[in-house]
Amino acid sequence: MFKRLNELNFVIGLFFTIVSLILLAGSLFSKNLSGRINIYTGICFLIFGLLMIFIRKETKKDDQ
Repeated sequence: MFKRLNELNFVIGLFFTIVSLILLAGSLFSKNLSGRINIYTGICFLIFGLLMIFIRKETKKDDQ
């Protein structure tokens, strides 16, 4: 788990996923008509965040 925190793509993905969940939760409890932008932005952030989390960079392990 802690090895994944050293990977930049995991940290960025985690950030965007958390922000998207906040936006989507806020749009559910909002009574404004302008909440649609939060839904669209939240969905885009969620897709980007999940892609960043699941993209893995191949690391070479040298025996030297």
